[in-house]
Amino acid sequence: MSFLLILRPINTTTTTGIRLGIIRKPSLQVPAFREAPEFRNGVSCGSSNTDRIHITMTLDANYLRGTMAAILSVLQHSTCPENVAFHFLSTRFEPELVLSLNATFPYLNFNVYRFDSNLVRGKISKSIRQALDQPLNYARIYLADIIPVDVGRIIYLDSDIIMVDDIAKLWGVELGDKVVAAPEYCHTNITKYFTDMFWRDPGLAGTFNGRKPCYFNTGVMVVDVEKWRQGDYTQKVENWMKVQKQKRIYHLGSLPPFLLVLAGNIKAVDHRWNQHGLGGDNLEGKCRSLHPGPISLLHWSGKGKPWLRLDSRKPCNVDHLWAPYDLYCSSTLSLEE
Repeated sequence: MSFLLILRPINTTTTTGIRLGIIRKPSLQVPAFREAPEFRNGVSCGSSNTDRIHITMTLDANYLRGTMAAILSVLQHSTCPENVAFHFLSTRFEPELVLSLNATFPYLNFNVYRFDSNLVRGKISKSIRQALDQPLNYARIYLADIIPVDVGRIIYLDSDIIMVDDIAKLWGVELGDKVVAAPEYCHTNITKYFTDMFWRDPGLAGTFNGRKPCYFNTGVMVVDVEKWRQGDYTQKVENWMKVQKQKRIYHLGSLPPFLLVLAGNIKAVDHRWNQHGLGGDNLEGKCRSLHPGPISLLHWSGKGKPWLRLDSRKPCNVDHLWAPYDLYCSSTLSLEE
């Protein structure tokens, strides 16, 4: 398709990747990071394409520090880290980001693809937080059209997560006839995600007839990409974005159209796979505590990001759980090779 452009595939089976034993700073715009340890497969790991685990994330200089920590956490807790393939979506060609990834994770199996922001230009409505209005926040809607056609399943992860369990467990979830798997929160009042105008219109509110709509967070999803393509779910989500431009039916970025299409019709997985809301609410980002129960993934969704709060020396207690995965080098000095 015309908007698919592979920026720079990295072949980790060769020695062409950049390997640095010292700290380098690719540019003034991209922060410097320490090189991560090398992670190797356990003896039980397979090596065929069917053993591959595919993860997609967005790639942006503003969130690169979070992305680096997220990658490290996935690899560190994986039994088969060499089987994990990353697919990064970026709005423009930024070689500094590719250089930084390759220098920080010399053995990482990854590709970077361009997400054409024109796809959502004119479709995005102003939300309650400016960061939610960025085109890259909507890239997850189009990932089935961007990643290679031979990828049948993918895990989408936000950049503000930390994995503390083997991602293969999440990868192995049985979706059945569902297109998306994610933790589901049926105790949450889903009515608050939509405006009074939406609920007053029987034609709009009727979209939930015949299903029990439950909130789920789109920052952690297992997606059956083949079913997504076959069901034309990109178009279904886009259609609600078009309605939003005509009538103000929600206030919160790219989440509500996902709920309108999929809420009540996803494969529910254990809540341990998305301990979300650690960044507080979308307006003030106040500190929150962990929810009770086991945890496999920590998610700083909301306004407060752990790296910003740690740098300001006003961290929340939960931010100290993120800190051990931070590869950022605070020194502004760059050493020559």
